[in-house]
Amino acid sequence: MRIEYSKGQRASDELIQLHRKTSFEVSGRKMKVMLIFPPDWYPSEPYLSLPSLTAVLRRAGHTVIQKDVNLEMWDWYFSEDFLKKVLRKVPQQLDRLRKLSRKRELTDGEMDVQMALCDLTRQRIDELIKKAEQAKSIVRGDDKFYDIDRLEWAIQVFREVTSVISLVYAPARICMPPMETDLSYKVFVSSEVIDAVHDEQVNVYRDVFDHIVKPAIESEKPDVIGISIVLQQQMFSSMTFCALIKQHFPDIHITIGGNTVTRLRDVLPESPLFQYFDSAVVYEGETAFVQLVGAVGAKWDLSQVPNTIYKDDKGVHVSTLSYAEDMGELPPPDFDGLPLEKYFVPTRTLPYLATRGCYWGRCEFCDHGEGYTAGYRSKKIQDVLAEIKHLRDKYGARHFHFTDESYPPALFRKLARGLVDSKMDIFWTTHMRFEKSLLEDAVWQDAKDSGCRYLHFGYESGNERVLKLMDKATTTEIMTQHLKYTAEAGIWNHCMGFFGFPGETRDEAWQSVQFLEQNKDYVHSLGFGTFDLGRHNPVAKNPEKWGLTAYKNPDWDLALDYYFTVKNGLSIEEAERVFQEFERNHYAGWDLRLYIREYIFLYICKFGLVKLPDLQYRAVKTAGVQPTLAGKM
Repeated sequence: MRIEYSKGQRASDELIQLHRKTSFEVSGRKMKVMLIFPPDWYPSEPYLSLPSLTAVLRRAGHTVIQKDVNLEMWDWYFSEDFLKKVLRKVPQQLDRLRKLSRKRELTDGEMDVQMALCDLTRQRIDELIKKAEQAKSIVRGDDKFYDIDRLEWAIQVFREVTSVISLVYAPARICMPPMETDLSYKVFVSSEVIDAVHDEQVNVYRDVFDHIVKPAIESEKPDVIGISIVLQQQMFSSMTFCALIKQHFPDIHITIGGNTVTRLRDVLPESPLFQYFDSAVVYEGETAFVQLVGAVGAKWDLSQVPNTIYKDDKGVHVSTLSYAEDMGELPPPDFDGLPLEKYFVPTRTLPYLATRGCYWGRCEFCDHGEGYTAGYRSKKIQDVLAEIKHLRDKYGARHFHFTDESYPPALFRKLARGLVDSKMDIFWTTHMRFEKSLLEDAVWQDAKDSGCRYLHFGYESGNERVLKLMDKATTTEIMTQHLKYTAEAGIWNHCMGFFGFPGETRDEAWQSVQFLEQNKDYVHSLGFGTFDLGRHNPVAKNPEKWGLTAYKNPDWDLALDYYFTVKNGLSIEEAERVFQEFERNHYAGWDLRLYIREYIFLYICKFGLVKLPDLQYRAVKTAGVQPTLAGKM
């Protein structure tokens, strides 16, 4: 199924240029913009939205302050300052639980928190402070980072510290890694997000605002603040920041954007969350945000700003104009102002994007195309190579994450060959499909020589019928060859898949497992889950075709996926049981001591695949032959 990209009337380049020229003439001044990337995200590299927006805003003459609040928050959490704050909050939390126990009997979980708080002494906090600082020095230190035992210890310390932090914000649960902070409210219900914003007990982001965001705003005095919301979980921190900015700095224009905002574009105009911000940019944000900043400076209404939802004294409005970026006109990302030395990695890893959209765009489960108002586009290879060189030289970065949705085969060939010819001397990772056109020795020799070390593959399923249902346009034979080529080239491959695509049977799900186990000598790591019926994916738009019935709870206004039933194949519950069995019983070589993808990438860059046995759990090396899941079934 091809994605439909016609969304609104397309704004012409002439209109955009006229709007830009006129707004500057009317406003008579450049603007100061603060861009915020909110929690929660693993702090291993900058997220690309801020540097991409910064580049076009600075080119237009505006002043930009980039604030990776997510990074600064995690750095603060693992510090003496914050952990002493945690200690000061212990009596308050114990007092809250005592008062609660007078009203009702405490739950088992609350009594566990109470007991743990009693053990949280000054000595215990002092020990955690030392361990937290040491853990940060390990993930940022070249010699320490590449000692797997020390790195694994550091990650465990992060978990230990966040579990202790959780005690004073309970019933909230803070966790890193994995990123599983839970404020005990539903993120898919507007009213609960609002309740979370005002809950001073669980909402740790109120403290993050006071310590990091508010002082930065007081110092910089921006005219406009933009917040990039990538994951729905970031709605809690983002709406907290928006609400408190409105409270303390009511004259600042606040706009939100990002993938989650785009996916919620149909409900945002009616959402009570709009009380916390002034506008939202959907789809691609560069040109739209520059236009919005100019219009705010000129005190125009925002009706002629494309890709925008905005409010005025008459209500909330949706711009009828849309705009898709010309990739050839966009400058390279600008990372100036970000504290690159503070990310939780020993060497700088920078993201870079050469394409927009997916060149294939037909997978029935995927709604990535909903983020765009035009189809697949790419920068020219000579521009890609020039910009990578620019970023390498300017920031001293030799490790790159090419964040394209799926790297096109032709561009993959050109990129690898171009990096070799130009002696770029970098390492890189990206995401791609299994493509027949790449099954050549020369392609993978170039990939290896160019510095490619880690590839994420959209595996999805190892069953031919299910692959056809999905319109993946690949085969198990092609996948097998791909896996062999990458492994033999010394490139780590990570296969992402899921159980429960509509119509998939239990037997077909096990065939996916069997395929992987048959190729376990070439498959390095896996990321599996179950099928989600996304709000905008093709299956959700054609439920009759799939014998599917979706159930949409009207109170869950921010839901991005739905519960569903199917006439044939695995139900949601059955798919979950298959996944749980897979988690319990699979080839043990896929269980890694190190599972943060950026860390695996850096290890492979340093050691190659010879380090693989050290990344696996020790049980693999001592327990002998492991029974396969397919065999157990």
